Amino acid sequence: MVIQRCLSGPVITITVLLLLLVLPVNVLGYGSLGPIAAAFGENGFFCAIDAGGKQEIICWDKGDNFSVSTSTAYFSSLPAMASLSGGEEFICGITSNNSQAFCFNLSNPVGTRFVGLSAGARHFCGVREDNHEVECWGNFDLASIPKGSGFMAIASSDYATCGVREVDLVLDCWGVHGKSLPDYSPPLQLCSPGVCWPSSCGHGKFAFNASLLNEPELTNLCVRKDLKICLPCGTNCSEGYFPSSTCSENADRICTACSLCQNSSCWDVCGLHSSPGVKLQEQDIKKLVIIIGSSVSGSMLILIVWCCIPRIFKTKDDQNIKYHRSFCIGKKVVEAEPDPNPEPPLSISMCIGETQVFRLSELKDATHGFKEFSELGRGSFGFVYKAILTDGRQVAVKRANAATIIHKNSREFEAELEILCTVRHSNIVNLLGYCAEMGERLLVYEYMPHGTLHDHLHGELSPLDWNLRLKLSLQAARGLEYLHNEVAPPIVHRDVKTSNILLDSEWVARIADFGMVSANDRDVNGDVESDVYNFGIVLLEMLTGRKAYDRDYEPPGIVEWALPLMRRGRAAAIIDRNVPLPRNVEPLLKLADVAELTLRENTSERPSMSNVATLLDQIVKIGLIF
Repeated sequence: MVIQRCLSGPVITITVLLLLLVLPVNVLGYGSLGPIAAAFGENGFFCAIDAGGKQEIICWDKGDNFSVSTSTAYFSSLPAMASLSGGEEFICGITSNNSQAFCFNLSNPVGTRFVGLSAGARHFCGVREDNHEVECWGNFDLASIPKGSGFMAIASSDYATCGVREVDLVLDCWGVHGKSLPDYSPPLQLCSPGVCWPSSCGHGKFAFNASLLNEPELTNLCVRKDLKICLPCGTNCSEGYFPSSTCSENADRICTACSLCQNSSCWDVCGLHSSPGVKLQEQDIKKLVIIIGSSVSGSMLILIVWCCIPRIFKTKDDQNIKYHRSFCIGKKVVEAEPDPNPEPPLSISMCIGETQVFRLSELKDATHGFKEFSELGRGSFGFVYKAILTDGRQVAVKRANAATIIHKNSREFEAELEILCTVRHSNIVNLLGYCAEMGERLLVYEYMPHGTLHDHLHGELSPLDWNLRLKLSLQAARGLEYLHNEVAPPIVHRDVKTSNILLDSEWVARIADFGMVSANDRDVNGDVESDVYNFGIVLLEMLTGRKAYDRDYEPPGIVEWALPLMRRGRAAAIIDRNVPLPRNVEPLLKLADVAELTLRENTSERPSMSNVATLLDQIVKIGLIF
């Protein structure tokens, strides 16, 4: 019996190794919990739990002569561990006293304490104990990790991690390096930050107070008033913030922006002076006020003298040059004649001044809480909702999904907003305002009451006659021409289709969903032709009444079906028979010729949108005779 037990282990081990060598399998490695763990990577090391009864940690690296134990200062701060698991140059464990996650590495002698830990296929993420920010390890896109936001809880899938933000209890998601984040679009409704418990919160924790959310109808996040959600107190604030209050029984510490720091209690944390311990004295403040006051007075004196001296300036019109003498005080200034072709505003402050800034609560009320029955559709930016503002205006509100938000920081949003709010054209769905509050990105656009071109051609909305189809084709072409040629920098739509052509109250075509323009989108070389090609598909849908891709037909693609017929001189065979044909079909045949040009395989042979608009304008002028 003893011999059999001794041999069974090696025999099984050899058998398993032979199977692993023979079978062509792909395996993902996960660190399992145990009393010993290895941190892999160039700075890898090993740690084990000492069996002396105190569950202390003993660690050593891959060198031959290096070994440390918990008795040294390096590991003296590590807590007792119940189990360990390794990762990329770090080790995480479960503490034996309170069963919390704790991670450390060789470059961090005190370790980083975490109050939450989550693991995906190739990454770990944890919520720091001090400021509740997120740290991630492994194959991860560091740029996508949210900065400056505290989190209550996190969870991971294979290629993404989502968390509940502590500032507003809204979900936020970020992704793994090299993998596109799934199209997550978390609801705007609040998410619970933790589990409801009947017992009181212990030391270092606080009971979450729902009144902090400024929701009048919300008094408790638990179904029973005697239950509470206990959360760990934060000890430090994120960079750029200072703790304006400490953690109490019913509230976490409050972090305030350093821009609001007004006394010496926050100077050290915010770094408002050159060296620690040096405080700005009252006398220094008085001197600073005197200096600033003198500078302002001097500037005002110079300005007054400059304005009171007679000035001569000139303006030019088409006929001659006009000279004006003026004083800026007490007399009306003769203004120069306005420039007939003024430059569009380039300053973000000027641009934002032309649009309305909405409150999140206002848009939430206007869309009935972003409920499904208010939804108009979905685009590349996110969900689109119909909203009725307090002044009675009907608008369309685009709410960015999580994937859009995490890939665009505030500076990118401002830069893109600067472009969007300068876009003004009768064939574009123009931006009316925006909201950048509580981490949300909301854009408010003109509302188009007659829906999309797609719904009229293929849906349940009223069909369009040929006169209107020709006019809509020209109007849509002019909208794209404007984006390509008159916006600086030019905008390439990248998603031209009938569902992104909307009809306003006057049945005028408006281009929509050209959306948020990134820096890469501004490089229009080789991309404008794709808009032209996609517009050719729109023209085919106008002519045929068929969808761009429909499995009920063979071939299912409209281009593969229509182009061969058009190039064999049989364009009349593709014209939509569900709409009465006009007596003069010549404009429709010319429309087919324009579509064929835009669908040329060689991009150099395709016309520009300006040329397309010119050709369509000539067709519309021919008119249709019924």
